[in-house]
Amino acid sequence: MAKQAPTADIDESKVHVTGRKKVAVGVPAVLHALQISYDQMGVKRSVETLLRVNQKDGFDCPGCAWPEEDKRHIAEFCENGAKAVAEEATLRRIGPEFFVEHSLAELAEHDDWWLGQQGRLTHPMILDEGATHYRPISWDDALREIADALRGLDDPDQAIFYTSGRTSNEAAFMYQLLVRGLGTNNLPDCSNMCHESSGSALTETLGIGKGTVTIEDIHEADLLIIAGQNPGTNHPRMLSALEKAKKRGATIIAVNPLPEAGLVRFENPQTVKGVILGGTKIADQFVQIRLGGDQALFQAIGKHLLEMEDAVGGVLDHDFIRDHTSGFEEYKQAMAGASWRDLVAATGVPEKTLRRVAETVRTSPSTIVCWAMGLTQHKHSVPTLRDIVNVLLLQGNIGRPGAGVCPVRGHSNVQGDRTMGIYEKPSEAFLSALDAEFGFRAPREHGYDTVEAIRAMRDGKARVFMAMGGNFVSATPDTAVTEAALRNLDLTVQVSTKLNRSHVVTGKRAIILPTLGRTDRDLRGGREQKVTVEDSMGAVHASRGRLVPPSEDLLSEVAIVARLCALLFGDGTAPADGVPQADWAALENDYSLIRTHIANVVPGFADYEAKIDKGRTLMLPNGPRDARKFATADGKAHFTDNALEYPFIPHGRLILQTLRSHDQYNTTIYGKDDRYRGIHGGRRVVMVNPKDIRKLGFEENEIVDLVSEWTGPDGRVEERRAEEFRIVAYSTPRGNAAAYYPETNVLVPLDSVAEVSGTPTSKSVVIRLEHRG
Repeated sequence: MAKQAPTADIDESKVHVTGRKKVAVGVPAVLHALQISYDQMGVKRSVETLLRVNQKDGFDCPGCAWPEEDKRHIAEFCENGAKAVAEEATLRRIGPEFFVEHSLAELAEHDDWWLGQQGRLTHPMILDEGATHYRPISWDDALREIADALRGLDDPDQAIFYTSGRTSNEAAFMYQLLVRGLGTNNLPDCSNMCHESSGSALTETLGIGKGTVTIEDIHEADLLIIAGQNPGTNHPRMLSALEKAKKRGATIIAVNPLPEAGLVRFENPQTVKGVILGGTKIADQFVQIRLGGDQALFQAIGKHLLEMEDAVGGVLDHDFIRDHTSGFEEYKQAMAGASWRDLVAATGVPEKTLRRVAETVRTSPSTIVCWAMGLTQHKHSVPTLRDIVNVLLLQGNIGRPGAGVCPVRGHSNVQGDRTMGIYEKPSEAFLSALDAEFGFRAPREHGYDTVEAIRAMRDGKARVFMAMGGNFVSATPDTAVTEAALRNLDLTVQVSTKLNRSHVVTGKRAIILPTLGRTDRDLRGGREQKVTVEDSMGAVHASRGRLVPPSEDLLSEVAIVARLCALLFGDGTAPADGVPQADWAALENDYSLIRTHIANVVPGFADYEAKIDKGRTLMLPNGPRDARKFATADGKAHFTDNALEYPFIPHGRLILQTLRSHDQYNTTIYGKDDRYRGIHGGRRVVMVNPKDIRKLGFEENEIVDLVSEWTGPDGRVEERRAEEFRIVAYSTPRGNAAAYYPETNVLVPLDSVAEVSGTPTSKSVVIRLEHRG
């Protein structure tokens, strides 16, 4: 029997700290995952559901986007994947009676953990202007309210349409078609806040905004550099791939400000060695780098490689550089002028260590660099990633086995959503194909990304906000500004499976549309439907839920969008000028028809239906990986000359990175602990080097306020405050600190973004600690 939802928020006074772990997963992870599963689903449902996760005839995990191998284990899920499934497949329910009992004001007082633990939403709900409670509304009336609001806008650009990374390919394709049919490209998504820097840098240098490796390349690599990433918590199944690489002789270098258990040792619970023989050591070298110092590290590697080429030769792949790249001489000259003193200052790592890392790269026949948010959420993130590409190009580590770039995506279909056209800056080729397929002309003017969308709402330029999944309020920076911006709107719409912060921070009116999840059976048109997703390495496969939905009249995301399209554009039986033409009812009831449209619009999806049938995988084309073809202006990969940048730490201040706890995935909080880091019972903690605690005049376990300081374009220093955080002594580089989001999102200035990509700088926030009076 599943446990009832909690009735109280996290009691932060009960936080306690133990020693941090030096091993990830193992039997404790299995037991913890099973406990949460049983609490949410009960025993029978847990067994039935978990055995279908990531199976060829099952459903894709709603957690991370790490790929599966063709041969699947019977338990093809990790601890946090099991938690994600349990949260969605929970037996807890939120019906209309819940909203009678709880006013909006009361719900807003609860923390993110409590809100998420209440269960699955079952009925459409509406909050009328001036009302204190949500009330139930029929599907027809709810969708009509939304369509009327959209039709009533003075300009289509007054509407903003957000997408989370959980949305399927079919729903995402339909969603972007709806938005462009209205006449706007306002399609911000979660990519804007995570890997937008990766896409910007890789498109510029390699001609594709995705990674260039497969899961087999990870297994075959001689050297893997894992930078700014914590796979033990954020992508636990990656540890199995790293273990396989280690068995084949790979060297692994971990680069991170914090020592993370998953990069120390991995106890694979699916093997005897993992359970009783101590597991596998993962990182051969750990480089504890200062926040924002990664660009300097890769410049140091590049500089050393070039110096060794001059000294002994045989380091560079001259044929590759000559035939497939441009800009080498400019890059070489820039590295010759780089100062080792500056590189040491930026990284906080001695020159001897930097050269040792670079020597490992020099002697590696094939190298992959993997990264995540630790590299993408700084002001200079795009130059940092360009310098990673520079290092790989020097030795021809693009387009051959066991080598390449590997941005490790977070949410399970965030990459697929972008492939489907969820992007505020679509290419002309995509729009032209869309026009031809649906008989209209899509808008060409670029739309708002996430930060620009918040500014537009803040400044009164937007009136309607619709989110297809996700938790916009808790995922975005500058919480107070974002919440005020949303409250400016006439209408906010959330398509959701569960309650979250975005349901209690609303426009003047608000609508909740409950939807099917990955685990739910999707019965449309008299038969079970399947959807597809794209993993972090460009592999597309089917996903089909099997559970009875929480409510009989729940609609899928596809059905919701199709019905809105019918209301806005007509039923497709008569031509209508200027809007997409399609039989929306047919698309709602047969998702294979949507996949036919996708195949006609998006390159690489020919024979889509056949290639995903019976558990098969469709590998999307990748020019750099498949044939060393680069879709750049000159058809070559680009070396770039990037000025060295790194955060400056003012006197008496710290640089803060926001991060997840282990009992968390993105903004979803599964529990109160971060057991790998030894923090239990709460979340409002700030991890600080013990020497910094003493130097700044504080004590371990003291409760303090965190105050961020940011100098705006006008030269004024802006301050933001997060109250009542407990100081925890932790192994961080001097001058660096760490704390969990979304609690610390309030400290991240809206206008502090990465150059080029516009990603919020959540990994380099200048803060001071303040005693509480």
